Amino acid sequence: MKMQDIRTFNIPAEAALEVIGGKWKLLILCHLNCGSGPKRTSELKRKIPDITHKMLTQQLRELEEAGIIIRTVYNQVPPKVVYEMSEFGMTLKSILDQLDEWGEQYINQRKWKSSCSD
Repeated sequence: MKMQDIRTFNIPAEAALEVIGGKWKLLILCHLNCGSGPKRTSELKRKIPDITHKMLTQQLRELEEAGIIIRTVYNQVPPKVVYEMSEFGMTLKSILDQLDEWGEQYINQRKWKSSCSD
């Protein structure tokens, strides 16, 4: 085992945040969690318009390396690549659903509007 493979966390939430934390990963996971099947990069980019293509690609790679999502490449022209939650990633489903519900309550409490189309 390499030295960088050995990690110590003060609390388990620290390990979780290392994998799903940051500005974009939770948004990506929420869109993949919405139940409408695998999504192409272009679809995710449309749903998260403020993310750059480079950042989206980087975040998808990191989530794939962590085993949270699966990248499937179809051998066709033009190439088709889709992303979906892995079996391990699906263990986040209830957390993502609760986060979405909490966000909806917060939006309503603040009397804001949501443009959610999912």
